[in-house]
Amino acid sequence: MPTSAAGNKRVASGLAGRRRRGGFTLIELLVVLAIIALATAGVGLALRDPGQEKLDREAERLSALLEAARAQSRASGIAVRWRPTPQGPGSFVFDGLQPGTLPTAWMSEGITAQPLAGDGSAVMALQLGPEPIIAAQQVLLSSEGPPSRTLRIATDGLKPFAVVAP
Repeated sequence: MPTSAAGNKRVASGLAGRRRRGGFTLIELLVVLAIIALATAGVGLALRDPGQEKLDREAERLSALLEAARAQSRASGIAVRWRPTPQGPGSFVFDGLQPGTLPTAWMSEGITAQPLAGDGSAVMALQLGPEPIIAAQQVLLSSEGPPSRTLRIATDGLKPFAVVAP
């Protein structure tokens, strides 16, 4: 029976005595590549296009403003219309509300809006109330490029204004 003492090596038999060669196995390399691929995909998805993010933010803000004006119109019984102003593409107005009640400018530069009827034909303004059921309406919101982008904010007359696919 072999014994071990300080400085002596224990005698091993069979496969356990073989020394492992340096390097990595194929499975270890595949695991590392999978981790790198997942990290790269996560970073790629985390980076958003700032132009698209700006347009998304403005679209959500405009849909909230249109719903706020619609609610104020129903509460007061006064007809309220939303329209872009001729002073430039960067501003709009809520006709029928007191000035300063709601914001009348975009938060970002380069945003333009075109009010549309439910069938997609251009109109001068959106009618927001005072009736609880309004006609189907939409707004085509665009940002200057490159690349230029568009979003559509729409209602069917019953549901609130919401961002829909362009």
